[in-house]
Amino acid sequence: RVAVVGAGVSGLTATKCCLDEGLEPTCFEQSQDIGGLWRYTEHIEAGRPSLYPSVISNTSKEMSAFSDFPYPENFPVFLPNARLLDYLRLYTEHFGLRKHIKFGTTVVSVRKRPDFATTGQWDVVTEADGKQTSHIFDAIMVCSGNFSEPSLPLHSFPGIEKFQGQYFHSRQYKHPDVFQGKRVLVVGMGNSGVDIAVEASRVAKKVTICTSRGAWLFGRVFDHGYPWDMCFNTRFMSLIRNSLPGPLSRALINYRVNQWFSHENYGLKPEQSCQMREPVLNDDLPSYILTGRVTIKPGVKEFKDNSVVFHNCPEEEPVDIVVFCTGYNVSFPFLEETVVKVENKHASLYKYVFPTHLQKPTLAVLGLIKPLGGIMPVTEMQARWVTRVFKGFCQLPPQSVMEKEVNERKKNKVKWFGLSFDEVLKIDCLVYMDKLASLIGAKPSVLGLLCRDPRLALTIFFGPCSPYQYRLGGPGRWEGARQAILTQWDRTLKPTRTRVLAGSSSS
Repeated sequence: RVAVVGAGVSGLTATKCCLDEGLEPTCFEQSQDIGGLWRYTEHIEAGRPSLYPSVISNTSKEMSAFSDFPYPENFPVFLPNARLLDYLRLYTEHFGLRKHIKFGTTVVSVRKRPDFATTGQWDVVTEADGKQTSHIFDAIMVCSGNFSEPSLPLHSFPGIEKFQGQYFHSRQYKHPDVFQGKRVLVVGMGNSGVDIAVEASRVAKKVTICTSRGAWLFGRVFDHGYPWDMCFNTRFMSLIRNSLPGPLSRALINYRVNQWFSHENYGLKPEQSCQMREPVLNDDLPSYILTGRVTIKPGVKEFKDNSVVFHNCPEEEPVDIVVFCTGYNVSFPFLEETVVKVENKHASLYKYVFPTHLQKPTLAVLGLIKPLGGIMPVTEMQARWVTRVFKGFCQLPPQSVMEKEVNERKKNKVKWFGLSFDEVLKIDCLVYMDKLASLIGAKPSVLGLLCRDPRLALTIFFGPCSPYQYRLGGPGRWEGARQAILTQWDRTLKPTRTRVLAGSSSS
């Protein structure tokens, strides 16, 4: 019996993977519906992620589908949050997941049983309608996400206590009306910060983004108008990126990201360009900077009563509203700290999934990772691996080996483009997915396919690394995987080629 905590993206696929392996899942969801982060509500609910109505997925539908359930072909290429929720509902219905979900049920505590060393079992206490219930589970899959507890480090902003204007965390943002005619400062250069700044600039008097580190900026619309991730996340490109020595890698990434526009000219170039942060996805920001609707400034030095002073800028900037886009803390309030220890927004987990010190590998954390690509295929692959470990088909290495890998990652030795990450949760999703797929025997063999099915092999190597590749063989093999791979561009172009001229080329 497996307890799944949360019915968002990770919880749904965890429940489905349990069923695939003949396990008995019970999914506990504290709200009254599925969707997690992707279910928009006008009011902010405690303990739940909160998004603004204009949120659109940063990854295309073909690259963020579950591996045995492609999106309907008429869905747009990048999904508004309501359409993504529609997809999750279709997935839930198709695989019969809803009957395994207990809605309106909060997980209060998860504790080891007294005989944990021999059984690996857990005592779970849940609460529904004010009544608490105790359960015994053989395994736990934690799918509660990490977008519920905002990180607002006010101590890092001298003078904020004197500031007489309004300030709030991006989690509280819903509509741009609040910025009407105001002078707005957005602190932080992540995806939310840029989205909010662009939206605010349509109604505000002035909008400034301040960033101490800068960021590389990608557009969803990439080479020749194709989705960025279908061009970027290919096996061929990954091989090049991860094979080149450091200096060549730096030259490649500088050239690639500056093809669209010069980041230095727009004040966006990262301070340490040798460190690759998660790129920001936004198609509008360069033109908004060019037309003066958004201004980029360095980090905040201090706040005054009605203004702000930036580093290396002597003059004060008048400000009415400050939006702190400073990320989220990772927390598991229902777990003891001895089970999953969180330090500096980072949990010490083997392959970002398993605590390294448990006598029995019967608790796993899913989705606590930031891939440069779709989160859905990644959490699904994690769930496929975890359920195989629970069943005993896959073994974890000794504790010392797991701890060594975690400590290496803490030292920022994770490589991508031959460069060091400055944040440990960022991963090259293709390399990571291949590692997990190898553990369960589902990694596709391009060389093997080259003999049997050269068309498919070439599509897999040079084309997008879409999730269906991991259903061609091994446990969980799906008969429709080959066809899904060969028709992925058809589904991508279907919703955009709505005016086709006579004699047009085929997709």
